[in-house]
Formats: sequence, structure tokens, C-alpha cells
Amino acid sequence: MVDGASHDVDSSVLAFEIAARAAFREAMNKAAAKLLEPIMKVEVVTPEEYMGDIIGDLNSRRGNVGGMDQRGNARVIDCMVPLANMFGYVNTLRSMSQGRAQFTMQFDHYDQVPQAVADEVIAKMA
Repeated sequence: MVDGASHDVDSSVLAFEIAARAAFREAMNKAAAKLLEPIMKVEVVTPEEYMGDIIGDLNSRRGNVGGMDQRGNARVIDCMVPLANMFGYVNTLRSMSQGRAQFTMQFDHYDQVPQAVADEVIAKMA
């Protein structure tokens, strides 16, 4: 949409909202916009015996494990995980480790959402 005019007979708030939505959708399609999501740097400190389950859970949350270290008697797992997949993680971690593991999380960067996830989000918004 490049121009518009108001007429007493067929102009209404609803008509302008519909026109604006159509113009926005057309512009988004032409721009080939990409959906971004916040990626969090996550550090999990856990006893050795829970490492396998915790790493498996982080992978299922689309996490990328970057490294593992030793800190005293505990193991430290460093990874990057999308924020959208971290909701409820504290309860899952407590259950997997019988309350013995803990984690910290901080924003690291934005990254493009995988196409399958983007399609799902777009379908919910349409």
C-alpha cells in the first residue's frame, strides 16, 4: 500500500485495520524476513552420575553443548539453548538430579529460528 483516502461511505476503523494487515503481510513476504530468537548461555553444575540425562535433556531442548569441565567433585556443562525451550527447566533439572544439580542462564545472542519452528510460530499467528 502506497496511498489511501478516507470516504464517508466506506471508511471505518475496521476497513483501515484490514488494509494495514494486508499491507504488512505483503511487505513481510517481499522482505523475506527471518524470525530470530534469544539464545541463552547455560551453565549446569551437576554430580557426575546425572551428566548423561542432563546432556540428553539439553539436546532435546535444541541446546548445543559447548564444553564440559570439572569443578571440585562436580561436573560443569556449558551450552547454548534457545530461551523458549528453557521454561520449566528448573523443575526438570531438579527431578533428573534429585535436587543436586543447579544451573545459571544469561542472554548471549540472537539466532535465526529453524524453519520448522518458524513455520509453527507463523501458523499460530495467522
